[in-house]
Amino acid sequence: MDISGVIGEELVAVEFVQDFLQLRFNGPLLTLYAWPHILLSEFSIAYGEPEYRNALCSLIGEKVEEAALEEGDSLTLKFENDTVIALSLREEDLDGPEAGSYSESGSAMDQLEF
Repeated sequence: MDISGVIGEELVAVEFVQDFLQLRFNGPLLTLYAWPHILLSEFSIAYGEPEYRNALCSLIGEKVEEAALEEGDSLTLKFENDTVIALSLREEDLDGPEAGSYSESGSAMDQLEF
């Protein structure tokens, strides 16, 4: 699946919805049903660790520099400040059949699951 539509886009909102995460850009919407890791220059932060939510929210206003979705392997978003959001898509790391969905327009009408 191609998620390159987020490249160059600014993250405008981070939404914590019960047991999943939504990342809204100027248009595209990325919904994650598993919690990604936040890779900073000196360390990484996982869901449940102190400052996890703050690390995600600190990316609001940052632009995506690189984006890749390798089905069955990983999803990565690298921001201009060198922070990376990384999610394993390996079957053994997921709790369900889908890891998330992507909508180029931000609408449920064109949402594709991965």
